[in-house]
Amino acid sequence: MILLQANQIARLFGDEVLFENMQLEVQDRSRIALVGRNGAGKSTLLKILAGIEEPDKGTISKTKDLTMGYLDQHTGLESTKTIWEEMLTVFEPIQKMEKRLRQLESQIADEQIQADEKRYQQVLVEYDRLQHEFNDLNGYGYESEIKSVLHGFRFEEDYLDHLISNLSGGQKTRLALAKLLLEKPDLLILDEPTNHLDIETLSWLENYLKNYRGALLMVSHDRYFLDKIVEEVYEISRRKMSHYKGNYSRYLDQKAERLEREWKEYEKQQVEISKLEDFVARNLVRASTTKRAQSRRKQLEKMDRIERPQGDEKSAHFLFGIERQSGREVLEVEDAAVGYNQTVLCEPIDFQIRKQEAIALVGPNGVGKSTLLKSIIGDIPFVKGKSKVGHHVSIGYYDQEQANLNSQQSVLEELWSEHRTTSEKDIRTVLGSFLFSGEDVKKTIPLLSGGEKARVALAKLSMNRDNFLILDEPTNHLDIDSKEVLENALIDYEGTLLFVSHDRYFINRIATSVLELSETGGKLYHGNYDYYLEKKLEEEQLKELLNEETDEVVEVKTETKKNFELDKQKQKEKRTLERQVEQLEKELHEMEEAIESIQKEMELPANLEDHEALQKLNETLTSSFKQQEDLLNQWEEVSLALEEF
Repeated sequence: MILLQANQIARLFGDEVLFENMQLEVQDRSRIALVGRNGAGKSTLLKILAGIEEPDKGTISKTKDLTMGYLDQHTGLESTKTIWEEMLTVFEPIQKMEKRLRQLESQIADEQIQADEKRYQQVLVEYDRLQHEFNDLNGYGYESEIKSVLHGFRFEEDYLDHLISNLSGGQKTRLALAKLLLEKPDLLILDEPTNHLDIETLSWLENYLKNYRGALLMVSHDRYFLDKIVEEVYEISRRKMSHYKGNYSRYLDQKAERLEREWKEYEKQQVEISKLEDFVARNLVRASTTKRAQSRRKQLEKMDRIERPQGDEKSAHFLFGIERQSGREVLEVEDAAVGYNQTVLCEPIDFQIRKQEAIALVGPNGVGKSTLLKSIIGDIPFVKGKSKVGHHVSIGYYDQEQANLNSQQSVLEELWSEHRTTSEKDIRTVLGSFLFSGEDVKKTIPLLSGGEKARVALAKLSMNRDNFLILDEPTNHLDIDSKEVLENALIDYEGTLLFVSHDRYFINRIATSVLELSETGGKLYHGNYDYYLEKKLEEEQLKELLNEETDEVVEVKTETKKNFELDKQKQKEKRTLERQVEQLEKELHEMEEAIESIQKEMELPANLEDHEALQKLNETLTSSFKQQEDLLNQWEEVSLALEEF
């Protein structure tokens, strides 16, 4: 069933067209993504579809009694109530029904009403009807439903009596989404729902939305999220709309296939046009061929000419260079604790970063990821412990809040003020690569969108040519195309990276290691995001296995008293584990020697000057670290199993 249709929708600003002829259809179980560059009009179109704004042209038709929920990317839940009280307002009709049921139960027990057979039957009929309706509306489980959704958004039960007015902006946004999910509208319209969500919450939301009973229409720049949720994509590009079936990855494939097909059709027609025009030019003035030439000319005039296919819109294109090479050891954080005013968010944190590594920081919101970055650059002191920066290391820092941008300056002045000896032409060239051209460079910082501010901050970073980049949520505010440009620039970067991101696709492409922060400290995984997930799954499975084995061992110990043969088998298993531990310790020792040998070889002057040789050695070293990590994990597993004996 069609819930909503948009017909020939347009948004105009005077003579300027933001978009026009928008056609969109939402079915009762649709899973739709709206994609396009920043500034293409995605959020504006969502507001028109949600009924918040009126279109300049076109109509919106929808089914009778359609319920819609809309989440603005910049809006949080405002309320004077506590979290629990506000969520309960969603279920006020059920609460009134529950109150009426209690009243009817009291009447059923009333002897006077029982004596009046007609009245008594009326009460029983109403009670039976309400009870069925109450049950259908999950009247007996709505409180559990509230707690489940709030838990998914990381609001635990002991936090539910907090006043919403005292919460952070990110928490209010999460609550606004939680309330929308509890309301269960027929059509859920979400503008950047993944903002302010950590990776664990993102995974929970994905699973929830996959099973959502209504229709979904959303804007998101998270590719993992879109691939898991959506089944069709509407793209706004060059003020027009195109429709594709499938998830985001399938949309990219279809878009490329369509463009290739359009080029072939265009080029085929151009060859035909060229032949016809050539025939007309050569034969029109000749008496014997004039009629045929005139026929060809009429054929040309009647031809429905294919427009030249337009490829992707203009993209940013930039690189991060370095002024000079750093030493091999870039950063060491030792026995550190991070937090504010002696309140510890995470400890202990111990890790090293070597040249050309790229480490992603992951963990739940509030665990101290951004705080750790600020402690490393000296903005916030460590609660305890320290960090040590290596030789010839120059740090470039990207702040997710763009607090280092001067609100009094224009885009041009923002870069020029830090590079006075650089010509205006060169500054404009740099800004042009970040999509600032012409009069755009004269805009003041406060007038810029979030995406534009992000591009200014990245432009400043590229000009500094630092060899160690520390990035706090660099993909925030960037559209998917800009993210891909940033990813490619960082992949080609010859320096070292330490970054925080909730974008799983971005982490997977960039990271060589993942550092997970939790309340119990930091743990390093040598590999990309997929590897990190695999190891986390193995750890969970091992934990479950060890718990099962613990129970089994207790049972075996009891039985051993009765059965000597079982005791012999147990001793045999113990000896096997002891031999495995011994072998793994031998392999670990050999691996440590191999790693030390590679590191010494990398320090040789001949290799330091040979980039290709150094790169190969670094790849070998990275592989060795991964093997060492695998051996350590195996040793821990076997040692834990041995301890049970």
